[in-house]
Amino acid sequence: MMNPFELKQQLTRRAFLGNSTRGLGALALGSLLGGQGFAAAERWKGVVEPRHFAPKAKRVIWLTMAGGPSHLETFDWKPELAKMDGKPMPESLTKGQQLAQLQGAQLKCFGPQWGFKQFGKCGAWMNELFTNIGSVADEICIIRSMHTEAINHDPAHCFINTGSSIPGRPSMGAWATYGLGSEAEELPGFVVLTSLGRGGQNQPIAARQWSAGFLPAKFQGVHLRGKGDPVLYLNNPPGVSREMQDDIVRAVGALDSKLNTAIEDPEIATRIAQYEMAFKLQASVPELMDMAAEPVKTFELYGCKPGDGSFAANCLLARRLAERGVRFIQLYHKDWDHHGGVKDGVKQKAEEIDRACMALITDLKQRGMLDETLIVWAGEFGRTPMSQGGSGRDHHMLGYSVWMAGGGIKGGVQWGATDEFGYKAVTDVVSVHDMHATMMRLLGVEHTKLTYRFQGRDYRLTDVFGKTISGILA
Repeated sequence: MMNPFELKQQLTRRAFLGNSTRGLGALALGSLLGGQGFAAAERWKGVVEPRHFAPKAKRVIWLTMAGGPSHLETFDWKPELAKMDGKPMPESLTKGQQLAQLQGAQLKCFGPQWGFKQFGKCGAWMNELFTNIGSVADEICIIRSMHTEAINHDPAHCFINTGSSIPGRPSMGAWATYGLGSEAEELPGFVVLTSLGRGGQNQPIAARQWSAGFLPAKFQGVHLRGKGDPVLYLNNPPGVSREMQDDIVRAVGALDSKLNTAIEDPEIATRIAQYEMAFKLQASVPELMDMAAEPVKTFELYGCKPGDGSFAANCLLARRLAERGVRFIQLYHKDWDHHGGVKDGVKQKAEEIDRACMALITDLKQRGMLDETLIVWAGEFGRTPMSQGGSGRDHHMLGYSVWMAGGGIKGGVQWGATDEFGYKAVTDVVSVHDMHATMMRLLGVEHTKLTYRFQGRDYRLTDVFGKTISGILA
C-alpha cells in the first residue's frame, strides 16, 4: 500500500508526463462503454497534420520474404556469373569482406540455377518461373541495388523493420500509425500476418519486429493468425456472457481511469485504449475472416481457400484489411533461407508466392485501390554469388533486389544494378534508410520531420540517414 509521501513523490515524477493526456483514459473508456457517462473518444489522427507533402499512398502492404531470397534466382540476371560457374570468385571482390558461414572457405562462383526471361513492355528480366509476376511487370519497379548492414537473420530483420540492428526501436508500421493514424474504426492501424512455406524452415520471427519500441504501445502491430483462431482468446470462455464481460470491462476501466486521474501516466491511457480495441476486435475480426461473401473467381485469382493459412490467403486478407482502412499491413512468408538446394527451394517459393503477388496487384487495380496502396516485396538480405555446400547460397548484404508497386511508384522501371557477379550494388545504390525515406515520402511524410523524443534525444525511423529515391516516383 502506497503511503501519502510515496504517492506525492509519484505524482511529482509523473505529473509532467501526464498533463497532456489528462482525461484521455476517460475518453477511451467512454468510447468502450458506448459513450455512457463519458465523452466519446476520438480516433487517433496522427501527429503529422497537415501532411508534409500531398500523399500518393494511403496505406502500405509490405510482403516480407523471411529468410533472404536469392536475387540471383529471382530478379537479378547475371550471364557473366553463369559463364564463371565453378570457377574461383575474383579475390578483388571478396578479399577482406564480411561473410556469414563462408568466411575462410574456398569461394567458387555459382551460376544462376534458373533461366531468366524478359516480361512486359518494359522488358524486365525475371526468373522464368515468375510468369504471373511477369504478367504485371509494367506495374512494378524492381530495385536491384539494395544493401543492408546486417548479415544474420534477426539483426537484419530488425534493421529493415526499424532502421537499427539493435532491438528496441519502433518498427516502420508503428512510426506510420503514430504519424498518420488510421482510417480503420474497428481494427488496429497496424496488422501483421504470417505464413510458412512448404519447405518447413520455421525460423522464428520475433514479435519485436513489429514492436512500437519507445512509442506508446498502442502503435505496435497486432498479429492476426491466418489459420485457426485469428486472435487467441477472441471468444468468451464457456459460462461468460457478453453482459458479464461488459461488467468486468467497465469495472476495470473505471478503476484505471481513477488511477490515471491520480498519477497521470500515459501508459494507463494506453491500457484503457487497448481494452477498447480488444472489445472491438471481438466483433470486427470474425467479420474480417469470414470470406463467404467473396466470389469464387476471387479465390481462383489468388489460388487459395478460405482460412488455409497460405501466403495467398494472407494476400487476400491484406486486401480486405486495406478496404477497411488499416494503415500498415505486413505479411511475413518464411522459408527462404536456402543454404542448400536453392534451385528446388526457389521453385517451391515461386509456386507459393508468384500467383498471389500478381493477384494482389490485379485485385487492387480492379477495385481502383492500387494507386493509393504502396506494395513492397523485400527480404532482409540477399544471397552470395558463391556456392555453399555445392547447391546453396550463404547470407549476403552488399547487393540484392526488392520491388515496389502502386501508391506513387513508377511502374516498369528497373532501378540500380549490382556488378557483373551480383556481388555488390554499384549503380544508384539504395540503402534501407533510403527505402524507408521513400516509403514515408509516398505517405506524405518528410522522414526527417517525424520524430519522437526519448531519453533526451529526438529519434526518427531513418536515424541520421536516408534520401528519397526520386527516380522511381511517378
